[in-house]
Amino acid sequence: MLRRMTAGVLAVALIIGVPAFAANAPAPTAAERFEKLPPEQKEALRAKLREFKAMSPEEQARVRANLQRWRQLPPEERERLKTNLRDFQRLSPQERQAVREQVRELRGLTPERRGELRERVRAYLKEHPERREQMLENMRRWRQMSQEQRQEARERLRERRRNK
Repeated sequence: MLRRMTAGVLAVALIIGVPAFAANAPAPTAAERFEKLPPEQKEALRAKLREFKAMSPEEQARVRANLQRWRQLPPEERERLKTNLRDFQRLSPQERQAVREQVRELRGLTPERRGELRERVRAYLKEHPERREQMLENMRRWRQMSQEQRQEARERLRERRRNK
């Protein structure tokens, strides 16, 4: 029982983090914060803790390192990442899969090539802010294409570039 409670407290502490201290009032402990949570959140945290404990030590270390990096991020960066995550969660499963595939493709590029692409997009959007919506619509259509359709589109684009 004590072990379960300790595990629950650890999960809450990892997920919620350390709250800001009130001027004179002592900060509530992780156990107190956990007790104030609704039952659904408590169960969700317990499930996450079980999932964490089932991980290999290497995977647990990776999760802890990610948590440490998260805590060190500036507040603006945290907000940007939270917004990106919310946007990702709103995508359909097919769109999420397409995003994952695109990320895998980008990770396969050399750092120089990734940086070059990033700078080209930034420069283009800076020069043509009105094209941002059109680009977003094109990205939505791209996500809806099958792999075969994407490959055909790439080949047509390469052909157009050769003919210029």
